[in-house]
Amino acid sequence: MALTTRITSSLTADVSPATNTWLGAPTWPVSSVFPLTMNSGTATGLADRIWTASGRSIAPSATDSLDLQGTALLDPSGTAVVFVKLKLIRVVAAATNVTDVQVTRPATNGVPWLTAVSSAIPVQPGGMMEWVAPGSGIAVTAGTGDLLNLVNSGATAAVYDIVLIGTSA
Repeated sequence: MALTTRITSSLTADVSPATNTWLGAPTWPVSSVFPLTMNSGTATGLADRIWTASGRSIAPSATDSLDLQGTALLDPSGTAVVFVKLKLIRVVAAATNVTDVQVTRPATNGVPWLTAVSSAIPVQPGGMMEWVAPGSGIAVTAGTGDLLNLVNSGATAAVYDIVLIGTSA
């Protein structure tokens, strides 16, 4: 299976001062664009594995533990997606959630995408978290560094969409 990934993250804003100057009411545009393409392959800057899921639900006070070296993550053809390197994590929390979705590196067997074990990034309702390491990525090691946890510490279910991109070798 060939994979071509195109990521475009852009931000634009206009900043206006609270008071007018002798020049009137100037605005200063702010723009930041991050375009990235990863063609198919397993070398630096390439990716050949993708797994995505929409509308995953985490029960109240529960954890959705994703094993990136296991057989439970399936591609659209039903084939297990096994990652050797991880290059992208994108999590979008449903706007209807009433609790954050915590994207974590578990203390035991966690993929080392965050520098400290048990670290987490909260994704608030309607929010998004995107982590991209397009170069060599992060090693996914069976049995010692292959889990990515999504945690719901709230009293109601939390729903999220996720995309993982990486390599098979």
